[in-house]
Amino acid sequence: MMINFKSASFKDFENIPGAELGERAAYFAEYLNYLKSESRLNYRFEAKTGCGPELELNIPGQGGRRSYVSLVSNDYLGFTQHPEVIAAAIDGILQFGTGAGASPAIGGHYSFHEQLEKKIARFFKRSDAIVYTTGYTANSASLLCLLKKEDLAILDMAVHASVYEGCSATNVKSFLHNNLDALERILIDAQRRYRTRMVIIDGVYSQDGDLAPLDSILRLCRAYGTYLMVDDAHGTGVLGQTGRGLIEQYGLLQEVDIISGTFSKTFAHIGGYVIASRDIIDLLKYQSRQHLFSATLSPACMSILKAIDLIDEEPDRQEKLWENINYFSAGLKALGLNIGNTASAIIPVKIGDPVLNAAAAAMLLRAGVYTNPIMYPAVSRKDARIRMSLMATHTRTQLDRVLNAFDDIAKKLSLPKENYEKSR
Repeated sequence: MMINFKSASFKDFENIPGAELGERAAYFAEYLNYLKSESRLNYRFEAKTGCGPELELNIPGQGGRRSYVSLVSNDYLGFTQHPEVIAAAIDGILQFGTGAGASPAIGGHYSFHEQLEKKIARFFKRSDAIVYTTGYTANSASLLCLLKKEDLAILDMAVHASVYEGCSATNVKSFLHNNLDALERILIDAQRRYRTRMVIIDGVYSQDGDLAPLDSILRLCRAYGTYLMVDDAHGTGVLGQTGRGLIEQYGLLQEVDIISGTFSKTFAHIGGYVIASRDIIDLLKYQSRQHLFSATLSPACMSILKAIDLIDEEPDRQEKLWENINYFSAGLKALGLNIGNTASAIIPVKIGDPVLNAAAAAMLLRAGVYTNPIMYPAVSRKDARIRMSLMATHTRTQLDRVLNAFDDIAKKLSLPKENYEKSR
């Protein structure tokens, strides 16, 4: 076992040739210790306070418990701390207790699950939905059920890991991110070769924060007789005139065949959903194994019912989020930092070199700024970045603190610069 720890990633330890389980675990432990010694293990920090624009963390070597500006949460509208959302969760527990006690088919389908399925479907102007215990399984479980060995999944290369896992039982072809020519070539080649063909994309992509050209992709799907599934987990609550996401922004809520998403971001709880025709939803309810054989969401999920209402009742939160997005993006651009093509609440600072990226993340922590350093295999080896998520509840003072930290770090580390005047 000779892995260069300096250039290694977690993926190198997934399956080490010749190493049995104990040896692989021990070698991985050595790697983790190396990362800790180099201040490069920016993961699994213990938060001492609730999800919000600031968190208290107790990080070894960082001076004990202290407060950090947090840019790691996808609670885009700040609903996890909304008093009415909290009250709805408490009310659910008081009415039904702490758990459902069974899977949905054999006793675990309660009135609040029925309400949630109907309400999330109506939110997207549709009639039928199924809920899962996580957003991850909403993708992986549904796709494992819907696509088999005779079928074909056509994936944008940047889709979420849950989609790739869900397509492990079917044929898969991937196209370059948002590349319509590459997508059409696959569609042409796949005609009459597979029983069912399905294009699967994200609405907002989780690493770059950029958007899918949804109207053009839908036109191609219709031209070649292909289903279209859109995971708009990061667009819901952020995009669209009334917060229905990228699909609403394009006016295509009635056109997309399958919509998937999560309750763990804008809706401030946990769980996932799939919205489709009644026949497809009924198929999933009785054939999707992870739905059939997993216990259902706890009564605390009644908080989601209130969060859905609040998107319409408090539209000023979406407006405040976009004020923060525009201000923070402009500030990073003014520093000459590369934020790519983001058009959402996900804002990356692209650094490229993974070692330099890790150094920037460590310096941000010392400055009281908590971010996510993203490296291979989540992105390509030369595309490391600091990934940040903005919330409606971030204050201008907090954002300025982050911008000042980046200004200092960019100078000290000579971070790569982007000439935005020239790019226009």
